[in-house]
Amino acid sequence: MIILGIDPGTRFCGYAIIKKENGSIFLLECDCLKLGAQKPMPERLYIFANRFEFLVKKWEVTDVSLETPFLGKNAQNFLKLGYVCGILYFLAQKYKINIHEFSPREVKLSITGSGGASKDQVSYILYKLFPRLQPGLRDDATDALAVSLCGVWANRMQRFLHQ
Repeated sequence: MIILGIDPGTRFCGYAIIKKENGSIFLLECDCLKLGAQKPMPERLYIFANRFEFLVKKWEVTDVSLETPFLGKNAQNFLKLGYVCGILYFLAQKYKINIHEFSPREVKLSITGSGGASKDQVSYILYKLFPRLQPGLRDDATDALAVSLCGVWANRMQRFLHQ
């Protein structure tokens, strides 16, 4: 199983790719795609789509884990995140990939045991789990890694429940 975890964004988009094999989890890639606030939205979406299609093919991704956007103070941002999610749904369908969605609260709860944990607390746990993780990553990248772990654990639970 190879999971692509994504913390979606229209300026910065965190992503992490992990592999689960024989009960172990390996980090393959973890970074942040910088889309640039100065570029028009269609150009950013094009860059986003190309990058994630490349990653899906390169790593032969089997599952996508996505942090669901929430409606904050700016409905326009929420709408733009919907465009990004639409691209991910399209890629998942095109490449026959399972897609899992988690709220920010679910991600924090599964990583730290508290749904109200801070980003620093989540990062701390991830750096303990993956000591070779590049120091100084943007929160978007570590959030994506947390989301990808949720995908692994959710998959394990689904298999357990369907036995």
